[in-house]
Amino acid sequence: MVLCTFFTSIAQIFLKKGAVGLLFNQGFVNLSLSVIGNFPLIIGCFLYGIAAIIFIIALKGGALSVLYPIIATSYFWVTILSQFYLGEKVSFFKWTGVLVIFLGISLVGLGGRNAD
Repeated sequence: MVLCTFFTSIAQIFLKKGAVGLLFNQGFVNLSLSVIGNFPLIIGCFLYGIAAIIFIIALKGGALSVLYPIIATSYFWVTILSQFYLGEKVSFFKWTGVLVIFLGISLVGLGGRNAD
């Protein structure tokens, strides 16, 4: 599941980079000019597909109530990746929020382990 969230987080970075190249005309995306040949956007969608396959495989081996909250680790990955690859500033409060999410995921994981 962590690998799945890593792929989705990288996909989100590519989608963000690809979104910059989208052309809007009166509120609508001009698909012929801005999506075709927009390699970051295409790569992002491809990585989401890979992540979906990994997620389906992971579902075979675990409880959904434990596995699904692990998707929230993407907040951690996206925060790190957006800081390094997009140059976004990450404040103390954002890091604190990510830490709280990570602690929540850990508690869900421990609760799932004790339920078995």
